Amino acid sequence: MSESLRFTFDVDGGDFTSAGHASVQVKKNLRQLGLSPEVIRRVSIAMYEGEINMVIHAGGGHAEVLVHEDCVEIILDDKGPGIADIEQAMQEGFSTAPDQIRSLGFGAGMGLPNMKRYTDSMEIFSTVGVGTKIVMKVNY
Repeated sequence: MSESLRFTFDVDGGDFTSAGHASVQVKKNLRQLGLSPEVIRRVSIAMYEGEINMVIHAGGGHAEVLVHEDCVEIILDDKGPGIADIEQAMQEGFSTAPDQIRSLGFGAGMGLPNMKRYTDSMEIFSTVGVGTKIVMKVNY
């Protein structure tokens, strides 16, 4: 594969019924491309966690998945409130999710740590009041 394949998705904010649709579609696409089950699992987990974060915290956003010759790159971009303290947000269990979201079983503070855990690299670019962009890669 000399050119990268690109899949793009809009993620609706506040809509938990559609949260996860992009990661399910990416899983199907990667399966059709013949990627290994382990790579597909890691990409799916990272993508799902990112989608949920965009739904909970950012009012939605845009997800882009690029399939390169040596890796799958996931780019999540939102115009939410931004992350004030990235180091703190990366700590397991830290969450700014409101109680109503937690009562639904979300917002346990594992999203960003899981995204990092299941990818080979993750960069977070965030400006308070502007939004957040996360770039992750899963190598194969």
